[in-house]
Amino acid sequence: MQQHVLDKPDIITGNYGADTVSVLLNKGNGTFSSQTTYSTGSGSQPLSVAVYDVNSDSKPDIVTANYGTNTVSVLLNNGNGTFSSKTTFTTGSYTYAVAIADVNSDNKPDIITANYGANTVSILLNKGNGTFFPQTTFTTDSGPYAVQIVDVNSDSKPDIITANYDSSTVSVLLNKGNGTFSSPTNYVTAAAPDSVAVADVNSDSKPDIVTANHDANTVSVLLNKGNGTFSSQITYATGTKPYSVALFDVNCDSKADIIAANKDADTVSILLNKGNGTFSPQTTYATDTGPAFVAVIDVNSDNKPDIVTANNAANSVSILFHA
Repeated sequence: MQQHVLDKPDIITGNYGADTVSVLLNKGNGTFSSQTTYSTGSGSQPLSVAVYDVNSDSKPDIVTANYGTNTVSVLLNNGNGTFSSKTTFTTGSYTYAVAIADVNSDNKPDIITANYGANTVSILLNKGNGTFFPQTTFTTDSGPYAVQIVDVNSDSKPDIITANYDSSTVSVLLNKGNGTFSSPTNYVTAAAPDSVAVADVNSDSKPDIVTANHDANTVSVLLNKGNGTFSSQITYATGTKPYSVALFDVNCDSKADIIAANKDADTVSILLNKGNGTFSPQTTYATDTGPAFVAVIDVNSDNKPDIVTANNAANSVSILFHA
């Protein structure tokens, strides 16, 4: 199960064991309605969710990465908080994660997936009406688990960054400008990175890479050298089996902090940014059982960022309100 939070902000989870997504609408005070579920297809096993307006109607749609069927499902927004039946598109083997960005500069959001079984990413270019062209694939290092799309070399073109579980690396694929990508440049992380976040953590206006390292109980920070290449990792301790990482300023000092969901510790770790790309030791907070994904957003309209986790073992979401 994973989750994504909309600007409303509502909660959307991908439910691996149920072949569905759940939508929990925000009541406006930080509480949420009971879930409404939508099928992602029999045997689909959705592992990741992205939310973006893919058909240019100003309504956010749902896209899921389906591990079990090697597809993505697109559920278009009906405009009232409900969604249409899925449309599916083929991706690579064991699709683990999905991201959405305009990669070919046509002002249409495209779909990018990390394909764990194929050691590839798939690019599905948007036709402009919420349907997509057949995939084009590009090689990564071994076992891509997570993907982010961020311009890392300051050429105004979004690049691909994957966390590669089997090779304990991140791959960076630079955008050539026409929706195609360079061969990967790989950087070493600690053991088994299963999540990646990209943001400027040392206030130099260059996006840096942070990974959650499942088998090392750490996060890795790789600082951007400014030309789309990265320095060697610096690692920081987290809880047991960190499964997801986010970057967000949680203490309102204009510096991106690290938030990790620790699946086997039933906690989240917060590592505050010291301002120079280094981080303080973790502070931990309890969640429900098995937090597998984390997001940070203000869910109760008090202008303070809250933490939301999707809890794999408990089939629940936890909300930690900012004090």
